[in-house]
Amino acid sequence: MVSTLARPGREIATKLVLLQAGVVLATAIVMALAINVDWGKSALIGGGIFVIANAVFASCAFLFSGARAAKFVVASFFGGEVLKISLTVVLFVLAYLYVEVELVPLKLAYLLALGINIFAPVLFINNNK
Repeated sequence: MVSTLARPGREIATKLVLLQAGVVLATAIVMALAINVDWGKSALIGGGIFVIANAVFASCAFLFSGARAAKFVVASFFGGEVLKISLTVVLFVLAYLYVEVELVPLKLAYLLALGINIFAPVLFINNNK
């Protein structure tokens, strides 16, 4: 029964991560075709950083559920958020140091994925009525 409590949240989180990945991939393809391959690669890396970090957070946030595991729910949520922020920083550092990236598409794709993260849950919640 406890896992059934978290199922709707897990499903929404999965839909959100898949939507973000699809939009990031489409954005990278459009940038590669419209501008050049370096822009597409940079957009894929920038958006990928957000999608990977968000997927890690979502998996950590829904590890536990139920009233008896309230302390574990809170700890896994905040631990997932710390891991998400740390992973984001590490991935940006790795991208800057070891990959030649264009900054404009890298940041734009990251911000696009962030915008989806802000607005898409409203669409998912309203569609469940």
